[in-house]
Amino acid sequence: MASRQDVRAWRPAVPGVREVLHARFTEHAYPMHVHDAWTLLIVDDGAVRYELDHHERGTPHDTVSLLPPLVPHNGSPATAHGFRKRVVYLDTTRLDETLIGPAVDGPDLADPLLRTRIGQLHTALAGPGDELEAESRLTLIGDRLRAHLAPGDTPDPPAEGRGGVARDLRDLLDERLCEGTSLEQFGRLLHVHPSHLVRSFSAAFGIAPHQYVMSRRVDLARRRLLAGQPPGEVAAALGFYDQPHFTRHFKRILGTTPGRYARAVTGQGATGRGAGPAAPDAR
Repeated sequence: MASRQDVRAWRPAVPGVREVLHARFTEHAYPMHVHDAWTLLIVDDGAVRYELDHHERGTPHDTVSLLPPLVPHNGSPATAHGFRKRVVYLDTTRLDETLIGPAVDGPDLADPLLRTRIGQLHTALAGPGDELEAESRLTLIGDRLRAHLAPGDTPDPPAEGRGGVARDLRDLLDERLCEGTSLEQFGRLLHVHPSHLVRSFSAAFGIAPHQYVMSRRVDLARRRLLAGQPPGEVAAALGFYDQPHFTRHFKRILGTTPGRYARAVTGQGATGRGAGPAAPDAR
């Protein structure tokens, strides 16, 4: 088999994330090395064999691997056709150093829900504009990792405080609906850990904070499109990163693109400003 190598790496604007790496290797073997960050790894095809703290480890059967910072490890393909992996490198604001020992002892976790959530995290990290979703998903992933490595160290917040915290967070989200938002910032304002914010909000309203924000933005977008505002202006006004970001979320919620929605409105006799054919890039 010819040697193949595909690598994509970037640094998203998400607190605690040092780097994201997607890679496909058929022959490359990593020598012993260290990172100053946590390595959260899933393998989508093939398998990786590695050594950590003088123990042979591997990634079979859709496991999640968490390699701790400053602990030497290597890595090589465990199958003839290589491997394809996705990695998020996290700093110690996400997982503190007290978890290094348990991670050395048990770096490979068989947890289908955790793996699913990490896949959803990578989808949110794929492009700019979904940082709140990525932060929300990463917060729950951190909770689940801590539950594996240090059971009992992630207590729930007092039940009596959840409803009030959820309402306070909703008020903040409404105030800053079209601005950049961060769970880390809201946690500091409300004196609550971000994971408690996510869980309390979801329990109280049946929707995650990032889903709430995006659905509210799309709802406001519909009103502006009904008034005849061009989709490109709507995207810029409501805090979407760019037109493709707006189109992706609009279609996910409503089943059609903003441009098609605007043309359908025009077909019903809309008379607002800008009524007429949508711009080609809004299709």
